[in-house]
Amino acid sequence: LERQLQYPFGESLPATGTTLEIVPGVRWLRMGLPFALDHINLWLLRDRDAAGREGWAIVDCGIANDATRAAWEQVFANGLDGLPVLRVIVTHMHPDHIGNAHWLTERFGVRLWISATDWNAARIASSATTGFGGASAAAFMASHGLTDPAAIEKIKARSNYYASMVPQVPAQFRRLMGGDVLPIGAQSWSCLAGYGHAPEHISLHCAELGVLISGDMLLPRISTNVSVIDIEPEANPLPLYLASLERLRALPAETLVLPSHGRPFRRLHKRVDQLVAHHDERFAELLAACETAPQTAASLLPVLFKRALDLHQTTFAMGESIAHLHALVSQGRLRAEPLVDGIQRFRTVVA
Repeated sequence: LERQLQYPFGESLPATGTTLEIVPGVRWLRMGLPFALDHINLWLLRDRDAAGREGWAIVDCGIANDATRAAWEQVFANGLDGLPVLRVIVTHMHPDHIGNAHWLTERFGVRLWISATDWNAARIASSATTGFGGASAAAFMASHGLTDPAAIEKIKARSNYYASMVPQVPAQFRRLMGGDVLPIGAQSWSCLAGYGHAPEHISLHCAELGVLISGDMLLPRISTNVSVIDIEPEANPLPLYLASLERLRALPAETLVLPSHGRPFRRLHKRVDQLVAHHDERFAELLAACETAPQTAASLLPVLFKRALDLHQTTFAMGESIAHLHALVSQGRLRAEPLVDGIQRFRTVVA
Protein backbone atom coordinates (compact mmCIF):
# COMPACT_ATOMS: atom_id res chain seq x y z
CA LEU A 1 0.00 0.00 0.00
CA GLU A 2 2.84 2.37 0.78
CA ARG A 3 4.06 2.05 -2.81
CA GLN A 4 0.74 3.51 -4.00
CA LEU A 5 1.64 6.81 -2.33
CA GLN A 6 4.24 9.29 -3.50
CA TYR A 7 7.02 10.49 -1.20
CA PRO A 8 8.55 13.64 -2.71
CA PHE A 9 11.46 13.68 -0.24
CA GLY A 10 12.30 10.01 -0.66
CA GLU A 11 14.12 8.61 2.37
CA SER A 12 15.32 12.04 3.54
CA LEU A 13 14.67 12.78 7.21
CA PRO A 14 15.72 15.78 9.31
CA ALA A 15 18.29 14.79 11.93
CA THR A 16 17.31 15.45 15.53
CA GLY A 17 17.75 19.14 16.31
CA THR A 18 17.83 20.16 12.64
CA THR A 19 15.20 21.26 10.13
CA LEU A 20 14.40 20.36 6.54
CA GLU A 21 12.57 22.86 4.34
CA ILE A 22 9.38 21.44 2.81
CA VAL A 23 8.31 24.52 0.86
CA PRO A 24 9.41 28.12 1.44
CA GLY A 25 8.38 29.09 4.96
CA VAL A 26 7.56 25.53 6.12
CA ARG A 27 10.22 23.48 7.93
CA TRP A 28 10.13 19.89 9.16
CA LEU A 29 11.53 18.73 12.52
CA ARG A 30 11.62 15.20 13.88
CA MET A 31 11.77 14.37 17.61
CA GLY A 32 12.23 11.00 19.31
CA LEU A 33 9.60 9.11 21.31
CA PRO A 34 10.22 6.30 23.85
CA PHE A 35 7.70 3.92 22.24
CA ALA A 36 7.56 1.48 19.34
CA LEU A 37 6.31 4.49 17.36
CA ASP A 38 9.65 6.15 17.89
CA HIS A 39 9.26 9.65 16.44
CA ILE A 40 6.94 12.59 15.92
CA ASN A 41 7.11 15.16 13.13
CA LEU A 42 6.83 18.80 14.18
CA TRP A 43 6.61 21.85 11.96
CA LEU A 44 7.82 25.45 11.82
CA LEU A 45 5.79 27.99 9.84
CA ARG A 46 7.21 31.40 8.98
CA ASP A 47 4.98 33.91 10.77
CA ARG A 48 4.56 37.56 11.65
CA ASP A 49 2.67 39.13 14.52
CA ALA A 50 0.15 42.00 14.54
CA ALA A 51 2.98 44.53 14.85
CA GLY A 52 4.67 43.12 11.73
CA ARG A 53 7.48 41.38 13.65
CA GLU A 54 8.86 38.37 11.76
CA GLY A 55 9.22 35.00 13.45
CA TRP A 56 7.93 31.44 13.56
CA ALA A 57 4.84 29.50 14.57
CA ILE A 58 5.56 26.08 16.08
CA VAL A 59 3.07 23.32 15.22
CA ASP A 60 3.14 20.54 17.86
CA CYS A 61 5.72 20.18 20.61
CA GLY A 62 6.93 16.65 21.44
CA ILE A 63 6.77 15.10 24.91
CA ALA A 64 8.20 16.89 27.93
CA ASN A 65 11.48 15.14 28.54
CA ASP A 66 15.13 16.18 28.60
CA ALA A 67 15.97 14.68 25.21
CA THR A 68 13.19 16.53 23.41
CA ARG A 69 13.99 19.83 25.09
CA ALA A 70 17.67 19.41 24.20
CA ALA A 71 16.64 18.87 20.57
CA TRP A 72 14.53 22.02 20.72
CA GLU A 73 17.54 23.95 22.06
CA GLN A 74 19.49 22.94 18.96
CA VAL A 75 16.63 24.16 16.78
CA PHE A 76 16.48 27.49 18.63
CA ALA A 77 20.21 27.93 18.10
CA ASN A 78 20.43 26.89 14.46
CA GLY A 79 17.01 26.49 12.86
CA LEU A 80 15.15 29.77 13.35
CA ASP A 81 17.38 32.17 11.37
CA GLY A 82 17.75 34.26 14.51
CA LEU A 83 13.99 34.97 14.62
CA PRO A 84 11.70 34.49 17.65
CA VAL A 85 8.84 32.06 18.19
CA LEU A 86 5.56 34.00 17.94
CA ARG A 87 3.00 31.33 18.79
CA VAL A 88 2.60 27.62 19.53
CA ILE A 89 -0.12 25.69 17.71
CA VAL A 90 -1.12 22.22 18.91
CA THR A 91 -3.22 19.88 16.75
CA HIS A 92 -4.56 17.90 19.72
CA MET A 93 -4.06 16.90 23.33
CA HIS A 94 -2.03 13.71 23.09
CA PRO A 95 1.30 13.85 24.96
CA ASP A 96 3.61 13.80 21.94
CA HIS A 97 1.80 16.85 20.56
CA ILE A 98 1.20 19.03 23.64
CA GLY A 99 3.86 17.79 26.09
CA ASN A 100 6.20 20.80 25.76
CA ALA A 101 3.52 23.43 25.10
CA HIS A 102 3.80 24.98 28.56
CA TRP A 103 7.61 25.07 28.41
CA LEU A 104 7.60 26.65 24.93
CA THR A 105 4.92 29.26 25.64
CA GLU A 106 6.62 30.26 28.89
CA ARG A 107 10.04 30.41 27.28
CA PHE A 108 8.93 32.75 24.50
CA GLY A 109 6.07 34.54 26.27
CA VAL A 110 3.56 33.49 23.59
CA ARG A 111 0.10 31.99 23.41
CA LEU A 112 -0.97 28.40 22.88
CA TRP A 113 -3.46 27.90 20.01
CA ILE A 114 -5.60 24.75 20.31
CA SER A 115 -9.23 23.63 20.22
CA ALA A 116 -11.09 24.32 23.47
CA THR A 117 -12.11 20.66 23.78
CA ASP A 118 -8.55 19.40 23.60
CA TRP A 119 -7.22 22.13 25.91
CA ASN A 120 -9.76 21.09 28.55
CA ALA A 121 -9.03 17.40 28.02
CA ALA A 122 -5.29 18.02 28.40
CA ARG A 123 -5.79 20.05 31.58
CA ILE A 124 -7.84 17.24 33.12
CA ALA A 125 -5.47 14.50 31.98
CA SER A 126 -2.33 16.23 33.27
CA SER A 127 -3.80 16.44 36.77
CA ALA A 128 -5.71 13.14 36.96
CA THR A 129 -5.18 9.90 35.06
CA THR A 130 -7.56 9.52 32.14
CA GLY A 131 -7.62 6.70 29.67
CA PHE A 132 -3.97 5.70 29.91
CA GLY A 133 -3.65 3.98 33.26
CA GLY A 134 -4.73 3.74 36.87
CA ALA A 135 -7.42 1.72 38.60
CA SER A 136 -10.30 2.96 36.42
CA ALA A 137 -8.52 2.09 33.18
CA ALA A 138 -7.54 -1.34 34.54
CA ALA A 139 -11.12 -2.11 35.61
CA PHE A 140 -12.45 -0.99 32.23
CA MET A 141 -10.06 -3.22 30.31
CA ALA A 142 -10.79 -6.14 32.66
CA SER A 143 -14.50 -5.70 31.91
CA HIS A 144 -13.63 -6.22 28.23
CA GLY A 145 -11.74 -9.44 28.85
CA LEU A 146 -8.17 -8.39 29.65
CA THR A 147 -7.73 -10.74 32.59
CA ASP A 148 -3.97 -11.29 32.77
CA PRO A 149 -3.17 -10.30 36.38
CA ALA A 150 0.30 -8.96 35.56
CA ALA A 151 -1.04 -6.71 32.79
CA ILE A 152 -3.85 -5.42 34.98
CA GLU A 153 -1.43 -4.59 37.80
CA LYS A 154 0.89 -2.75 35.41
CA ILE A 155 -2.02 -0.69 34.04
CA LYS A 156 -3.11 0.16 37.59
CA ALA A 157 0.43 1.30 38.36
CA ARG A 158 0.50 3.74 35.42
CA SER A 159 -1.48 6.31 37.37
CA ASN A 160 0.68 9.28 36.32
CA TYR A 161 1.31 8.15 32.74
CA TYR A 162 -0.06 11.22 30.94
CA ALA A 163 1.30 13.67 33.49
CA SER A 164 4.79 12.19 33.16
CA MET A 165 4.84 13.44 29.55
CA VAL A 166 2.59 16.49 30.02
CA PRO A 167 3.44 17.83 33.48
CA GLN A 168 1.71 21.17 32.87
CA VAL A 169 -0.67 22.72 30.34
CA PRO A 170 -0.72 26.48 29.68
CA ALA A 171 -3.33 28.20 31.82
CA GLN A 172 -4.48 30.34 28.88
CA PHE A 173 -5.03 29.56 25.22
CA ARG A 174 -6.40 30.89 21.95
CA ARG A 175 -9.28 28.81 20.65
CA LEU A 176 -9.15 27.04 17.27
CA MET A 177 -12.32 25.77 15.59
CA GLY A 178 -13.07 24.00 12.35
CA GLY A 179 -13.66 26.64 9.65
CA ASP A 180 -11.29 29.19 11.15
CA VAL A 181 -8.79 30.73 8.74
CA LEU A 182 -5.46 31.71 10.31
CA PRO A 183 -3.14 34.25 8.70
CA ILE A 184 0.29 32.75 9.34
CA GLY A 185 3.02 34.79 7.73
CA ALA A 186 2.15 35.46 4.10
CA GLN A 187 -0.31 32.55 3.84
CA SER A 188 -3.78 31.65 5.06
CA TRP A 189 -4.25 28.31 6.80
CA SER A 190 -7.72 26.77 7.19
CA CYS A 191 -8.56 24.80 10.34
CA LEU A 192 -10.11 21.38 9.66
CA ALA A 193 -11.71 19.76 12.70
CA GLY A 194 -11.45 15.98 12.94
CA TYR A 195 -13.00 13.61 15.45
CA GLY A 196 -12.52 10.09 16.75
CA HIS A 197 -8.78 10.12 17.41
CA ALA A 198 -8.90 13.06 19.82
CA PRO A 199 -11.80 15.14 21.13
CA GLU A 200 -11.41 17.97 18.57
CA HIS A 201 -8.31 17.53 16.45
CA ILE A 202 -7.30 20.50 14.26
CA SER A 203 -5.47 19.94 10.97
CA LEU A 204 -4.18 22.92 8.98
CA HIS A 205 -4.58 23.31 5.21
CA CYS A 206 -2.88 25.97 3.09
CA ALA A 207 -4.43 26.08 -0.38
CA GLU A 208 -1.78 28.55 -1.62
CA LEU A 209 1.05 26.14 -0.79
CA GLY A 210 -0.92 22.96 -1.49
CA VAL A 211 0.00 21.64 1.97
CA LEU A 212 -1.99 19.86 4.70
CA ILE A 213 -0.54 19.51 8.21
CA SER A 214 -2.64 16.46 8.99
CA GLY A 215 -1.54 15.76 12.56
CA ASP A 216 -2.65 12.23 13.39
CA MET A 217 -5.80 12.27 11.26
CA LEU A 218 -4.04 11.00 8.12
CA LEU A 219 -0.86 8.91 8.43
CA PRO A 220 0.97 7.19 5.57
CA ARG A 221 2.09 3.82 6.98
CA ILE A 222 -0.14 3.10 9.96
CA SER A 223 -3.80 3.57 10.73
CA THR A 224 -4.63 6.26 13.27
CA ASN A 225 -5.47 4.95 16.72
CA VAL A 226 -9.18 5.34 17.47
CA SER A 227 -9.97 4.16 20.99
CA VAL A 228 -12.68 3.90 23.60
CA ILE A 229 -11.32 4.72 27.05
CA ASP A 230 -12.61 4.39 30.59
CA ILE A 231 -13.94 7.93 31.06
CA GLU A 232 -16.39 7.49 28.14
CA PRO A 233 -17.02 3.73 28.19
CA GLU A 234 -19.98 3.73 25.76
CA ALA A 235 -18.27 5.99 23.20
CA ASN A 236 -18.53 5.28 19.47
CA PRO A 237 -15.56 7.18 17.97
CA LEU A 238 -14.80 5.14 14.85
CA PRO A 239 -17.73 6.44 12.74
CA LEU A 240 -16.65 9.97 13.73
CA TYR A 241 -13.13 9.27 12.51
CA LEU A 242 -14.28 7.72 9.23
CA ALA A 243 -16.58 10.68 8.58
CA SER A 244 -13.66 13.04 9.24
CA LEU A 245 -11.57 11.10 6.72
CA GLU A 246 -14.29 11.43 4.10
CA ARG A 247 -14.32 15.21 4.53
CA LEU A 248 -10.63 15.30 3.57
CA ARG A 249 -11.64 14.22 0.06
CA ALA A 250 -12.66 17.85 -0.52
CA LEU A 251 -8.95 18.73 -0.69
CA PRO A 252 -7.01 18.38 -3.96
CA ALA A 253 -5.78 14.82 -4.51
CA GLU A 254 -2.14 15.92 -4.96
CA THR A 255 -2.04 17.93 -1.72
CA LEU A 256 1.30 17.47 0.06
CA VAL A 257 0.37 15.83 3.36
CA LEU A 258 2.61 16.53 6.36
CA PRO A 259 1.74 13.79 8.89
CA SER A 260 2.77 13.56 12.53
CA HIS A 261 4.34 10.14 11.96
CA GLY A 262 5.99 8.83 8.81
CA ARG A 263 7.19 10.80 5.79
CA PRO A 264 5.44 13.61 3.89
CA PHE A 265 3.42 12.18 1.01
CA ARG A 266 1.07 12.90 -1.86
CA ARG A 267 -2.04 11.05 -3.14
CA LEU A 268 -4.30 12.02 -0.26
CA HIS A 269 -7.43 10.46 -1.81
CA LYS A 270 -5.64 7.16 -2.32
CA ARG A 271 -4.63 7.10 1.33
CA VAL A 272 -8.21 7.80 2.43
CA ASP A 273 -9.32 4.90 0.21
CA GLN A 274 -6.73 2.63 1.82
CA LEU A 275 -7.78 3.51 5.36
CA VAL A 276 -11.49 3.06 4.66
CA ALA A 277 -10.75 -0.34 3.10
CA HIS A 278 -8.56 -1.25 6.10
CA HIS A 279 -11.39 -0.65 8.55
CA ASP A 280 -13.89 -2.48 6.34
CA GLU A 281 -11.56 -5.50 6.41
CA ARG A 282 -11.27 -5.32 10.19
CA PHE A 283 -15.06 -5.15 10.50
CA ALA A 284 -15.44 -8.26 8.33
CA GLU A 285 -12.84 -10.17 10.36
CA LEU A 286 -14.52 -9.28 13.64
CA LEU A 287 -17.95 -10.29 12.38
CA ALA A 288 -16.58 -13.66 11.27
CA ALA A 289 -14.86 -14.21 14.64
CA CYS A 290 -17.98 -13.28 16.63
CA GLU A 291 -20.24 -15.53 14.55
CA THR A 292 -18.93 -18.82 15.95
CA ALA A 293 -18.99 -17.75 19.61
CA PRO A 294 -19.30 -14.55 21.66
CA GLN A 295 -15.99 -12.72 21.91
CA THR A 296 -14.44 -10.06 24.12
CA ALA A 297 -12.36 -7.12 22.97
CA ALA A 298 -9.32 -8.86 24.48
CA SER A 299 -9.97 -12.20 22.76
CA LEU A 300 -10.19 -10.35 19.44
CA LEU A 301 -6.77 -8.67 19.72
CA PRO A 302 -5.08 -11.44 17.64
CA VAL A 303 -7.71 -10.88 14.94
CA LEU A 304 -6.97 -7.15 14.71
CA PHE A 305 -3.23 -7.23 15.43
CA LYS A 306 -1.05 -9.94 13.93
CA ARG A 307 2.11 -9.00 15.86
CA ALA A 308 3.12 -9.35 19.50
CA LEU A 309 2.10 -6.33 21.60
CA ASP A 310 3.88 -4.82 24.57
CA LEU A 311 1.89 -3.28 27.43
CA HIS A 312 1.89 0.22 25.89
CA GLN A 313 0.62 -1.20 22.60
CA THR A 314 -1.91 -3.46 24.35
CA THR A 315 -3.65 -0.54 26.05
CA PHE A 316 -4.09 1.22 22.70
CA ALA A 317 -5.06 -2.04 21.00
CA MET A 318 -7.76 -2.69 23.59
CA GLY A 319 -9.20 0.77 22.99
CA GLU A 320 -9.21 0.15 19.24
CA SER A 321 -10.81 -3.27 19.58
CA ILE A 322 -13.64 -1.81 21.69
CA ALA A 323 -14.07 1.05 19.19
CA HIS A 324 -14.54 -1.41 16.30
CA LEU A 325 -17.00 -3.46 18.33
CA HIS A 326 -19.05 -0.42 19.32
CA ALA A 327 -19.19 0.71 15.69
CA LEU A 328 -20.55 -2.69 14.62
CA VAL A 329 -23.12 -2.64 17.45
CA SER A 330 -24.29 0.81 16.33
CA GLN A 331 -24.72 -0.58 12.80
CA GLY A 332 -26.84 -3.47 14.11
CA ARG A 333 -24.28 -6.04 12.93
CA LEU A 334 -23.15 -7.11 16.42
CA ARG A 335 -25.01 -7.30 19.69
CA ALA A 336 -23.62 -6.92 23.18
CA GLU A 337 -24.40 -10.05 25.20
CA PRO A 338 -25.54 -9.92 28.84
CA LEU A 339 -22.55 -9.65 31.16
CA VAL A 340 -21.11 -12.89 32.51
CA ASP A 341 -18.71 -12.53 35.46
CA GLY A 342 -18.70 -8.78 34.78
CA ILE A 343 -17.18 -9.25 31.30
CA GLN A 344 -18.72 -7.86 28.08
CA ARG A 345 -18.93 -10.16 25.07
CA PHE A 346 -20.23 -9.59 21.57
CA ARG A 347 -21.97 -11.85 19.07
CA THR A 348 -22.67 -11.38 15.36
CA VAL A 349 -26.28 -10.66 14.45
CA VAL A 350 -27.25 -13.22 11.82
CA ALA A 351 -29.99 -12.09 9.45
